Amino acid sequence: MYKIAIIAGDGTGPEVIREAVKVLKAVETSDLKFNLTELDYNGTRYLKTGVTLTDEELEGLKSFDAILLGAIGHVDVTPGILERDILLKTRFGLDQYINLRPVKLYPNVYTPIKNKTDADIDYVVVRENTGGLYTGSGRFENKGTKDETATQEMIYTRKQVERCLRYAFQTVMKRHQQVPWKGFSDDEKNKGFIGKLTLCGKTNVLTYVFDLWQRVFDELSHEFPQVMLDYVHVDAACIYMVESPEQFDVIVTNNMFGDIITDLAAVTQGGMGVASGGNINPEGVSMFEPIGGTAPSFTGLNQINPMAAIGAVHMMLDHLGHTDVASKVEAAKKEVIQRMRSMQAGKMGFSTSELGDHVVHSLKRGINV
Repeated sequence: MYKIAIIAGDGTGPEVIREAVKVLKAVETSDLKFNLTELDYNGTRYLKTGVTLTDEELEGLKSFDAILLGAIGHVDVTPGILERDILLKTRFGLDQYINLRPVKLYPNVYTPIKNKTDADIDYVVVRENTGGLYTGSGRFENKGTKDETATQEMIYTRKQVERCLRYAFQTVMKRHQQVPWKGFSDDEKNKGFIGKLTLCGKTNVLTYVFDLWQRVFDELSHEFPQVMLDYVHVDAACIYMVESPEQFDVIVTNNMFGDIITDLAAVTQGGMGVASGGNINPEGVSMFEPIGGTAPSFTGLNQINPMAAIGAVHMMLDHLGHTDVASKVEAAKKEVIQRMRSMQAGKMGFSTSELGDHVVHSLKRGINV
């Protein structure tokens, strides 16, 4: 029995989470059950009470096995308040130090990259999730004057860097337990490599922070001799993600760069409607979510794409150790996606609720794509 916190959130969040919960309930068996608790940590509650997420509520989240999140953000709340006091507070407070973003193009999903198919876009981005510029460290000097200076500090400890990089190496190993990465040349295969890890940084400019990342990257590589090492500057990574995404297997990067490149990656895999992510604490409580926002213009229309939320479900199942069940959910999702007209809201050929029903039906039929 897994205790799952359901934070549906704002806008279309409750609509996509409703379909995700349908799928979660569909995979329940006598040996796999879920105790779901709905929590109203959202913009509506904030507008009524002035409360975002209290310290006591944050502590309460530690009693769950995982969190399923819809979307946070309300049109009547100043941008930044809910994001800082709910999303970032949860990530930092639960020490969810990994942001895991699979980048996978499914058949029948449009990509704006010419001549690329699902065979070319299939990699993972591991983003450090609790350090760097997002910690808010900085200061003003001579604020409001012509001599004003604003400083924002990118701070990383060796512990933060090492645990992120170790998780990335382990991700490569997990991805290729049975089949080596398909992008290797014959010579590279002969050297015994099974996967590739690309460090994405800016060593030529951020000469302190990425000196640390590069040194720890090199040191940890001795523990994972089957992983081929790679390095790209972040600007070059953006080019390669468009020109030759097939060269990537697992990318690891810092908080800010990861935030940027994963949104670009989401567009290449079909948009925010299909992109899912996990905020991971391997030793604690992790949170899984669709990457798209609240989409307020589609709220209540039953026209938003739930596939990213369903993707969050199979990520969560995999994280909880039920890889076989996760694979079945992904296969059912993939089968339904092949029947959709578009991944864009309102153009899918099905309503939000119909898509959830179709995935459940595919699961019951035992689809294995």
